[in-house]
Amino acid sequence: MELIFEKSKPGRSSVSIQQSDVPATDIDTAIDKKYLRTELDLPEVAEVDLIRHYTNLSRRNFGVDLGFYPLGSCTMKYNPKVNESAASLPGFTGLHPYAADKMAQGNLQLIYEMQQYLSNIFGMAQFTLQPAAGAHGELTGVMMIKKYFEKQGEKRHRIIIPDTAHGTNPASGALCGFETITLRSNNEGGVDIEHLKSLMTEDVAALMLTNPNTLGLFERNIEEVSRIVYGKGGLLYGDGANANAFLGIARPGDLGFDVIQLNLHKTFSTPHGGGGPGSGPVGVSKSLIDYLPVPQIVKTADGYQWSDNFPDTIGRVRTFYGNFNVIVKAYTYIRSLGAEGLRHATEMAVLNANYIKEKLKPYFDLPYDRVCMHECVFSGKRQVAESGVHTTDIAKRLIDFGYHPPTIYFPLIVPEAIMIEPTETESKETLDAFCEAMITIACEAKENPQILKDAPLSTEINRLDEVLAARKPDVCWKKT
Repeated sequence: MELIFEKSKPGRSSVSIQQSDVPATDIDTAIDKKYLRTELDLPEVAEVDLIRHYTNLSRRNFGVDLGFYPLGSCTMKYNPKVNESAASLPGFTGLHPYAADKMAQGNLQLIYEMQQYLSNIFGMAQFTLQPAAGAHGELTGVMMIKKYFEKQGEKRHRIIIPDTAHGTNPASGALCGFETITLRSNNEGGVDIEHLKSLMTEDVAALMLTNPNTLGLFERNIEEVSRIVYGKGGLLYGDGANANAFLGIARPGDLGFDVIQLNLHKTFSTPHGGGGPGSGPVGVSKSLIDYLPVPQIVKTADGYQWSDNFPDTIGRVRTFYGNFNVIVKAYTYIRSLGAEGLRHATEMAVLNANYIKEKLKPYFDLPYDRVCMHECVFSGKRQVAESGVHTTDIAKRLIDFGYHPPTIYFPLIVPEAIMIEPTETESKETLDAFCEAMITIACEAKENPQILKDAPLSTEINRLDEVLAARKPDVCWKKT
């Protein structure tokens, strides 16, 4: 496919502008010439060619609106279009972020109510919607934990992180000056209780627990884990990026969590492809309310207003107040489904993941053969041993069947990992077709492994040198 510059022909234009009736001005005397560019290096194309070019480009992008997107650990859920309609209302899109409180009562009410909904759904005392995404929410939560111990007069230097945690957890702890300690998993994919006991000292500020973890498994010993952490005066942090697995069924606050960060752009359907936008609310127990970021919304007799009157706050962590339109979409999702709908969504997400697990486990290794939650994790070790086919080859071949590859090589404790998350909206027919593609690929790995090693075969550009692409990316077109 030609680049837009290669389609350019001198003299062609996408617009026709009438002769200006404004008197001409002598540029030589009106402006310093050093600020003028003598030539704009723009392509010259007709409107129809311009439209066709970018429409064809858009068709090469893959999204959940085009096909199945089983990206484990990132929850690429279908985004109902009513969410987009609500977020595009002029009262939301047209309001300036610095508008006076009295001019923004509807928007402030939505934020206030969203905080109440999340507090109720997750069993926390209060939420902030200010963080911009999940990792930013993690950082915010750890900052509050650090401030909490400083106010207690304690200097704790360590945070425990399981080997099944999300990869950003150690970074969030390190950015706040903590030493991060790895906690082993047991043979069931949960926390190794004896190892936790040996690590949990009075120098540990918190355990950052992803639950369900990146193996898609719920922590069966969560009450014992809580007792061990609290026994040494520590706090329990919950990474809630996998909250799609327990909405309406379990509340982290009831399980003993002091902090939880969410991903509205995962759990509550709003899209986050291409690096954003996101939203990473953080909920806290009563003991941490004083440290929440400011400003906070307070409800008075005169309506809703922002307040900075919280002396122990960690301060502001985001310009304006987070990614507001993402919050609108998530609010719409919650109001559309209600409590019963959210629970049903979780039930279907868990059912779909277990359905895939059972259909594919005869063909791929299943390192932890337990009832999973919203995602299941296989290993491609069998294919490596039998024919030298790696998980990368399986993922690339899946593209030829019209599917986005699942997450691969994560979590790190599973060699040749294949992490699949179907979400709740996919039908049995879609899941069956996907499983048939995976089974076909497993058979090809035995009978014709080279086809996997050459895949993808159906794309404009076949397999790239991924190391070279990462180390020396060349994405700039230069006119020769």
